[in-house]
Amino acid sequence: MVYCSLLASNDFLAEVKGLIFDCDGVLVDSRDANRMYYNLIREKLGMLSMTPEEEDYVHAHSVMESVARIVPVQRLAEAEEARKTIRYQDLFAYTFLEPGLVHLLTVLRDMGIKLAVNTNRTDSMELLLETFDLAHFFNPVMTSAKVSHPKPNPEGVTKILRQWGMTRSQVAYVGDTELDERTARAAGVAFWAYKSPSLLAKVHVTDFDCLRRSFQNRPRTQAA
Repeated sequence: MVYCSLLASNDFLAEVKGLIFDCDGVLVDSRDANRMYYNLIREKLGMLSMTPEEEDYVHAHSVMESVARIVPVQRLAEAEEARKTIRYQDLFAYTFLEPGLVHLLTVLRDMGIKLAVNTNRTDSMELLLETFDLAHFFNPVMTSAKVSHPKPNPEGVTKILRQWGMTRSQVAYVGDTELDERTARAAGVAFWAYKSPSLLAKVHVTDFDCLRRSFQNRPRTQAA
């Protein structure tokens, strides 16, 4: 286990040619927006706000899994109708880019590092990337709508590896939840935990500025 810091060795970067990012909690701080979205669904059904445990769940899971978790099964049809009346983009005002992200992505792209997203978002990911001018960094973008099984199933990561033509040892997955940890393990790629010291990870990324400097300082022969 390595903590990304200015004093740490950057040996963990030696083989990395591609990075796969989770979205919520990694690319963006969207916890408030997600909380508001799912609480609005519950409110339209006359229900109270989510518990802290439910908030943690919807932060990491797909929309259908999340709704099924926070709404009684006999009211799922009502919840789906309520969901259709909510424009998720109206909540982007409560979503913020993680500090140092754009600078990191720019440096990685210029170094020839492949970048992708693997998220349990369903139909809001592309709009989010366009809103925050991030779409040009990532290819492919895997969502729960593009796979048969969402995370922690490794299908999304496997599809990315296949498109890139890379081996598992050349790629790392950056996430912030236990679900991301399980996804990386199932896919056989290195897991880098972002701001989540309690997770079991090969690398703990404390901030993106530090990660950027680590990539910039690695030997040129490693970056080839």
